[in-house]
Amino acid sequence: MINKELLQPESIVVIGGSNNVHKPGGAVVRNLLSGGYEGTLRVLNPKEDEVQGIKAFHKVSELPPTDLAILVVAARFCPDYVRELAAEKHVRAFIIISAGFSEETPEGAALEQQIVDTCREYGCALIGPNCIGLLTRWHHSVFTKPIPHLTPRGVDFISGSGATAVFILESAVTKGLAFNSVWSVGNGRQIGIESVLEYMDEHFDAEHDSLVKLLYIENIADPDKMLYHATSLIRKGCRIAAIKAGSSESGSRAASSHTGAIASSDAAVEALFRKAGIVRCFSREELTTVGCIFTLPRFTGRNFAIVTHAGGPGVMLTDALSKGGMQVPPLQGPAADDLKAQLLPGSSVANPIDILATGGAREMEIAIDFCEQRFDNIDAIMVIFGTPGLVKIYEVYDVLHRKMLECRKPIFPILPSVNTAGPEVQEFLKRGHVNFSDEVTLATALTQVMKTPAPADQNVVINGVDVPRIRRIIDGITTDGYIAPSLVHELLESAGIPTVPEFVSSDKAEVLRFAAECGFPVVAKVVGPVHKSDVGGVALNIRSREVLAAEFDRMMQIPEATAVMVQKMLRGTELFIGAKYEERFGHVVLCGLGGIFVEVLRDVSSGLAPLSYEEAHSMIHSLRGYKILKGTRGQQGINERRYAEIIVRLSTLLRFATEIKEMDINPLLADADSVTAVDARIRVEVNR
Repeated sequence: MINKELLQPESIVVIGGSNNVHKPGGAVVRNLLSGGYEGTLRVLNPKEDEVQGIKAFHKVSELPPTDLAILVVAARFCPDYVRELAAEKHVRAFIIISAGFSEETPEGAALEQQIVDTCREYGCALIGPNCIGLLTRWHHSVFTKPIPHLTPRGVDFISGSGATAVFILESAVTKGLAFNSVWSVGNGRQIGIESVLEYMDEHFDAEHDSLVKLLYIENIADPDKMLYHATSLIRKGCRIAAIKAGSSESGSRAASSHTGAIASSDAAVEALFRKAGIVRCFSREELTTVGCIFTLPRFTGRNFAIVTHAGGPGVMLTDALSKGGMQVPPLQGPAADDLKAQLLPGSSVANPIDILATGGAREMEIAIDFCEQRFDNIDAIMVIFGTPGLVKIYEVYDVLHRKMLECRKPIFPILPSVNTAGPEVQEFLKRGHVNFSDEVTLATALTQVMKTPAPADQNVVINGVDVPRIRRIIDGITTDGYIAPSLVHELLESAGIPTVPEFVSSDKAEVLRFAAECGFPVVAKVVGPVHKSDVGGVALNIRSREVLAAEFDRMMQIPEATAVMVQKMLRGTELFIGAKYEERFGHVVLCGLGGIFVEVLRDVSSGLAPLSYEEAHSMIHSLRGYKILKGTRGQQGINERRYAEIIVRLSTLLRFATEIKEMDINPLLADADSVTAVDARIRVEVNR
């Protein structure tokens, strides 16, 4: 629970505060004093009579009633302090800086539980333990530096790691990114990242609250809560970016299907962020760069003009933007001719607009004005300007400042000379701007922002999916494991997913009879072994009865073979859809190119069931191989609308059949008209 005593305490006591500002207890007191805390600040230290000019109390019994207590003492003392302060001094909020709890030992976990129980008993808010504290405009209850510039419209930053929070703040401060609050939740036993988002969502005030949230996450304890409140905040006008650490593929569990081998916990995180509309970041620099992008005016276009006095950075920025799917269109025609005539001889206006090393404030202003007023095909402007030692850089940055306030189109300032032009850059930042010192880092972060979809509709799309029939089929399954092909076929049919005509039997005559009825060529597949391709259990393009009979005999000799499946031979682009159930997250749905490429290339996109049509299309578009699906080099594209529909139908099937733990449809064969499931496997767990 987050309460007034935590956010706006009238009185604070630092348990373990000291005169040594090089230790956490002294540093917390220093930061509270230097931060201008206007309430009553108290210190408890049994060995000191005065701490940094404040009278020190020697024991809890001497303290007056206090709103918030900050504990900076050994872990073993914390449970008793918390109980005594809550019971006798009416403390209703605690920030526990101390480490040595559940993050270290079982004994520490027991101490932590005592604290949590006491806070629950007395209705107290708890930040930590094992954190750097809480930083707001009301009180600077942290022991670390830097203390960033705090403003109501600054960034709200929530971190699951104290040390990482400090490093992220370091990165942000150098860029000029301002903050509204910094939450270091530590072990997060009561107030975790999801709880902070919940509070910010439920108490959101569009007129006064920060519209930017940055997150550093090491554990998503409650995915549903994060999804709900992040989605709600974004729909209210906020923008959220996050790093999720600890989601590497090496942490995934072994699995027997293609999907199980690919779908790590990272796929679940990716799917959750996509569904919520959270921008996914992978480094501190990327997170703070995205935060800076969020401070600039929103725009939806993808066409950029680059104004630079250095050719190389302009070229690198052009390459990085193009790689991210954005455009640096050529500037041509009368407007381009007019611009060239007004710049220094030798300047280039092709885009990037190179005003030369001798170009200064006048040339920059002219170039920006043309991009703003004359070039209608430009959506935003990127300005690269360091110090060549030839111009008065204060004048250049003054022009940049004015234009960022005046122009309708967003301007991204890239000021690389943070050392040689340090004072000039700092003056620019003090005027309320941010700085992207590296153009490629900016383009990479901007790519992440632009490709992140809006929050998805979380309603289940039924659209003809036969839910009662799906439940009857699932309820009739009595054993765990991969289900029979006939049941797989029935489930897909119930979901409205087209399947190729097929027949399964251990009787050769029946198999031959079906092939004759559906017509050659056909495909034969062994039934029983999990990975049919690995054991030679697939034969394609069988054109005669004799060849089919021989393949039947061969396949029935394969170890674990129980029958042979025969299907009509179809042709088309091979696609893949899979799903895996992740604890706490639900079903993660994957799509991509099919056949062996799903594991070789691993070009897959993930979404969290249930999926909307918009989500399905976004998943398809995010594939690296999307150009193949769209059609390239004279090849006809697939029916994308039908592919998206099947992805949605599969997600609905999974929503009502949570017993399905892994599922592959590989391949689906697609052409311009249809998408048909050719082979599928489903693993269930019904015995709980």
